[in-house]
Amino acid sequence: MSVPWAGLMDPVATVAVVLAYVWLAVASVVLAVIDVRTHRLPNAWVLPGYPVLGGLLLAACLAGAPWSSLLRAAVGGAALFVFYLLLRAAGGGMGGGDVKLAGVLGIALGWAGWSALAVGAVAAFVFGGVYGALLLATRRASRRTAVAFGPWMLLGAWTGILLGADVADRLGL
Repeated sequence: MSVPWAGLMDPVATVAVVLAYVWLAVASVVLAVIDVRTHRLPNAWVLPGYPVLGGLLLAACLAGAPWSSLLRAAVGGAALFVFYLLLRAAGGGMGGGDVKLAGVLGIALGWAGWSALAVGAVAAFVFGGVYGALLLATRRASRRTAVAFGPWMLLGAWTGILLGADVADRLGL
């Protein structure tokens, strides 16, 4: 298993990156619970992810982490935000909270690597699709039933962060 702080030499950089992912872990639990209960991803929990992750990852670079990781995080955040925004605009059932959360998760995934970003982005739809199919198969939902997607985005992101490189290697990517 590869973790985003592996290989950082400077202890300050490592602490900054670990703190960024600890914050994301706490926010992930809170957001998943809220989204399952209310079908909302509140700005009070999503929007702080941008300055918290950005600031901590910037601090890591100032302490010696590679600047290319910060650039990759910025590109990942922008790419995932735009992708979800396009899905929302196309009527894909994404809420505004999903779009905003996608940017935050893209930052975390991008820092972890391109493989993490790809695996995390795809895994969200795989997990959400399997869950939806199970709901339909067990007749607990119809095609029109609203399903919270935030928890699947979060699970997909953590899959990418923790297992992205391994999954990509196994798939020969």
